[in-house]
Amino acid sequence: MKKILIIEDEPEMRRNLSTILRLEKFNVLAAENGRVGVELAQREKPDVILCDVMMPELDGYGVLDALRADPDLVTVPFIFLTAKGEKTDVRGGMRMGADDYLTKPVAKADLLDAIRARLQRQDQQRQPVFSPNFDSHQPLLTLGLTPRVAEVLLWVAQGKTNPDIAIILGISEQTVKKHVMEMMTTLGVETRTAATLRALEVLSSPSARTSVE
Repeated sequence: MKKILIIEDEPEMRRNLSTILRLEKFNVLAAENGRVGVELAQREKPDVILCDVMMPELDGYGVLDALRADPDLVTVPFIFLTAKGEKTDVRGGMRMGADDYLTKPVAKADLLDAIRARLQRQDQQRQPVFSPNFDSHQPLLTLGLTPRVAEVLLWVAQGKTNPDIAIILGISEQTVKKHVMEMMTTLGVETRTAATLRALEVLSSPSARTSVE
């Protein structure tokens, strides 16, 4: 369950936003001012932060500045909640690293769209980026595979089917199937996708990219 932190000094607005998000199955945290919001963020590590601009004790810009200075929170999506007259002021906040802004009163659809877009982008950024070297199966031997099974995995990792691999390696399709089963058993995985991920991790390592035998 994704964790959303709302930092808003107006009780009714804070309550309305919390209700909408809880009905959408988000885990909602709420703070009544910027100082409390920063403390809550540092303690709870939310997935997205919604923050009012004008607040007592510490305004939205101060909150954003504090969060962007915290290594644990610097990448957390931050969305400003603004009154119409504050829109031009938000530009400075965007330059400081805010991801978006919503104008109050916030329409439910706009609120959910903004949050889900930021969560989706964050998930995409967390996906591993691979630059595999497919020139040799040798690095895959480190997974405990035999040379022939490692060869099969090299082609599985490139999206080849069993018939394709049989042609490439000059062996029967039944033999390829046997090697695939041995590969999954050795790797402790149940799908070709999981085996591919293991292979890409090894083939993307610096040693695999620089030392091809």
